[in-house]
Amino acid sequence: MSRLLSEEEYRHTRAFKIKRWYHGEKDPYIGSVEMKPQKPFKEDIAVQKKRIHDEAFLKRNIYDIEHNRKLQFFQKFYKVVSILFVFLLIGILLYMVSYLPPVGNAANPDNNEVAAKYIEDGMKDTGAVNIVTGMILDYRAFDTLGESNVLFIATCTVLILLRADSKSGKQQEEESDRLYEPKNDIIVQKVAFFLVPTIIIFGIYIILNGHLSPGGGFSGGAIIGSGLILYVNAFGFKKIERFFTQKTYKWICFVSLLFYCLAKAYSFYCGAHHLETGIPLGTPGDILSSGLILPLNICVGLVVACTMYAFYAMFRKGGF
Repeated sequence: MSRLLSEEEYRHTRAFKIKRWYHGEKDPYIGSVEMKPQKPFKEDIAVQKKRIHDEAFLKRNIYDIEHNRKLQFFQKFYKVVSILFVFLLIGILLYMVSYLPPVGNAANPDNNEVAAKYIEDGMKDTGAVNIVTGMILDYRAFDTLGESNVLFIATCTVLILLRADSKSGKQQEEESDRLYEPKNDIIVQKVAFFLVPTIIIFGIYIILNGHLSPGGGFSGGAIIGSGLILYVNAFGFKKIERFFTQKTYKWICFVSLLFYCLAKAYSFYCGAHHLETGIPLGTPGDILSSGLILPLNICVGLVVACTMYAFYAMFRKGGF
């Protein structure tokens, strides 16, 4: 059984040092690497004269366009070849377009058994009335998982590039936040007081009915994200951070993507081995139907909503 370390002992552990480095409280290289002030650079007179002579020689013999025949020939040849290449590329593209099948022809490659399968057996296989939702969250759910992960990775990248120091400069951020977008506008706050709940409820409705009508996680999540952005513009980051912080965003995205991955991995495994998943599809048209599509829609909606707000917060002030 592990022993509970005291505060003094914990400060000498590697975990404490890694934690301080992660939060930017201490640079591990300061004090452990020899650091000497660099002397101002002074170029020798002879070296300076030699460098100036070499630069003049290069400019006179190589970069002198007016008298350099090889360079003049290359520039003319480059322009002619560029024009010929462009016309050749246009000709190839037009030639390939001439072989494309006519639009709407029943013999086109896109009119195959895959599309017919989605349309004819979509409701029976997925339980979703909305064929598009059944396709992206059942037949092609692996693609949707990749798209959701792309959103999360993009947010992490923006967080790495635009993150401001959480310790220093926080007061300055609040002052600039109040300067550029005042948080005491009574008109904006009163309008947002009525609009934000309506927008979020409508976004939830779009997510929960994605398998029954046009909508789903992507569109509903975008609506909820716009509601969060309106809220922060009306009331400021201080109020929204009471219930939505950087830690909240990380946990929501982590749990949503993990559930999506595990649920569809189970579904794909059973489908590949022709096993029954045991997940009922329900009655098509009911709110509790379509198997895993409803919870997957909720996961996608949460990821999209959090990503929209995270992008706005990062570009706005470099943090949540």
